[in-house]
Amino acid sequence: MGHGGNVIEELMTDHREVEELFGRIESLPIGDKDRKVHADQVTMELVRHSVAEEAYLYPAVREHVAGGDGIADKEIEDHSTAEQIMKELESCEADHREFDRLIGRLMTEVRAHIADEEENLFPKLRAACPPEALDKLGDKVRQAKKMAPTRPHPSAPDTPPANKLLAPGAGLVDRLRDALSGRGKHD
Repeated sequence: MGHGGNVIEELMTDHREVEELFGRIESLPIGDKDRKVHADQVTMELVRHSVAEEAYLYPAVREHVAGGDGIADKEIEDHSTAEQIMKELESCEADHREFDRLIGRLMTEVRAHIADEEENLFPKLRAACPPEALDKLGDKVRQAKKMAPTRPHPSAPDTPPANKLLAPGAGLVDRLRDALSGRGKHD
């Protein structure tokens, strides 16, 4: 992920990519090993996306949007729920009895979160922030995604400044683990 454009365009493109991966999972038969490959890819994309939102989007929402603290807190809570599901999903293969329940829960949580952001948060942010600020946020989000972890870390901090300090180190370790295991590589 890393598409260009302002923060809203960047994040909405991420949302479409995640939905496409969900569609691939749903199109495969239960137990198909490729469901796990796509679930791992979804997890990698969602974790990077969430880390970037927590580092830059939600602080901007708190600063610029009326009632922004409550909005940001709710979005971070949504991330926490999804991250816990992804952590549980990480240890399940596609033929594991819990895999389908967990991937279904993840899809439901993430789809509701995406709808909330796109219908509520993004319009409010667009109305409250000048276009130049949205462009700068887009650049910061793209940079954050490059350094972000690729695996769920439910106990990691989710607000600045601690999340901005710790995420790059966790991201480096995760990318090394992914490279050694082949996780995220498509055949």
